[in-house]
Amino acid sequence: MRGIIEVYKGDITKLDCECIVNAANSSLLGGGGVDGAIHRAAGPELLRECRGLGGCATGQAKITKGYKLKAKYIIHTVGPVYFACDRPAELLTDCYRNSLELAAENGIHSIAFPGISTGVYGYPVSEAAPIAAAAVQRWLNENSGYDMKVIFVCFDDISYNLYKDIIKV
Repeated sequence: MRGIIEVYKGDITKLDCECIVNAANSSLLGGGGVDGAIHRAAGPELLRECRGLGGCATGQAKITKGYKLKAKYIIHTVGPVYFACDRPAELLTDCYRNSLELAAENGIHSIAFPGISTGVYGYPVSEAAPIAAAAVQRWLNENSGYDMKVIFVCFDDISYNLYKDIIKV
């Protein structure tokens, strides 16, 4: 398998892969958008586990069980708020890199990412998607001996077509 990148349009909470990534807020206690959807789909056990994690800094990542999801694990990462940050591209890159590192440390070989920071955090998807694709491709190149399937999950046609164009799949 080695490094594979796919683009999928649909609901990340229904995806059948080892791990999904949650575009979380720093408390890790749920919120709106994909964060709220993942918490609702995983069930109350997720909130209980997240309470014990002590939050998460922007660009960093933490892992929990997937509970009621098809995914065995959830990696929670906190993306930058686009207009309230000095170095949004660097922090967004960190989200992808740190999530992939944490996945590999836990023996995960398939991971699905939403558009981190592209919702209420205001990162334009036209800027975020190339950063995400480059960060993932760089990690796959640097870890070419590790089998990893990365799925970019898009909620709408605009994001889906943009990722398809960037990834060339």
